[in-house]
Amino acid sequence: MKKVIVLTGGGTGGHVIPHLSILPELLEKFEVHYIGTDGIEKEIMKDKSVIYHTISAVKFNRSNLLKNFSLPFKLLSSIKTCKKIIKQIKPDIIFSKGGYVSLPVVIAAKKCNVKIISHESDLSIGLANKIIYKFSDVFCTSFEETAKNLKKAVVTGSPIRPDITNGNKSIGYKLTNLNPNRKTILFMGGSTGAKAINECVNSCIDTLISKYNIIHIVGKGKKINIQAQNYCQLEYIKNIEDIFAISDYIVSRAGSNAIFEFLYLQKPTLLIPLPKGNSRGDQVDNAKNFCNKKLMNMLEQQDLTPERLIKEIEKLETNAPTLIRNMKETTLGNGSKNILTQIDNLVKKS
Repeated sequence: MKKVIVLTGGGTGGHVIPHLSILPELLEKFEVHYIGTDGIEKEIMKDKSVIYHTISAVKFNRSNLLKNFSLPFKLLSSIKTCKKIIKQIKPDIIFSKGGYVSLPVVIAAKKCNVKIISHESDLSIGLANKIIYKFSDVFCTSFEETAKNLKKAVVTGSPIRPDITNGNKSIGYKLTNLNPNRKTILFMGGSTGAKAINECVNSCIDTLISKYNIIHIVGKGKKINIQAQNYCQLEYIKNIEDIFAISDYIVSRAGSNAIFEFLYLQKPTLLIPLPKGNSRGDQVDNAKNFCNKKLMNMLEQQDLTPERLIKEIEKLETNAPTLIRNMKETTLGNGSKNILTQIDNLVKKS
């Protein structure tokens, strides 16, 4: 009889997509359940052979603290719902990828004496994971620096989706209708797109397409009016591996999952992290870390202008051989096997 594992995490794609990296192996060994909301996690886990349980979860509001007044009461209600689900399915282990969605699941699991393993993708620990760490038996990290001074922390690296290396160039060029004889730049702004990057690309598109193919993933519902040769605009694409296969350079936000995938693929990348005022600053920390290690280049959004973007892309092209060499030599790699090992070890103790 298979052991039972519960996966949880949500709010953004970064708290869900890493599950896909280890899901095939988990499905061979476990009966896999997922506890999440009706949000992005449910959409990503659709048709993935997991048993999905829907809960309500509430996010801490950083911009308006008064709106957090009812948060403790809603959290208690979510914990109660999670306890019912956990008592019903009797999991052997919980694997949490963080985010506010995972918090009630982890607290409920602890109350039910279920072993908990969690993972922090970013260099700095998010608010939910700061709490989750206290309840975890093992706390995995992508960055070595994150694990310092944390007794329960284990450096595993970031889990990488196996299919990102299976991109087909022929399919990529067919999807985009671009010229295979030109260098191609992929612009992307994370799972929801990036307005600042989109607007800047729009402002200098003529200069960009005079030299490069441009693939521009703008985000769902964020289509912009650019009609030009050597330019392909996409709102979202499922088979991103085929786009990666034809991309020579990448300009992107600095979410941890994405940058570790670029690193794994050895794609020269210019990072434009989400500014600190728009987030807790995790992307800025990630980008600076990779930049200091000379793995990727970085441009802060406050310095983003059409002229500066063009200069940074030219710099990226010049630095590409050095960046690729550094990517090949780094010890940062695919953390999927390490995480699976930690899960197996913890199950044996349950």
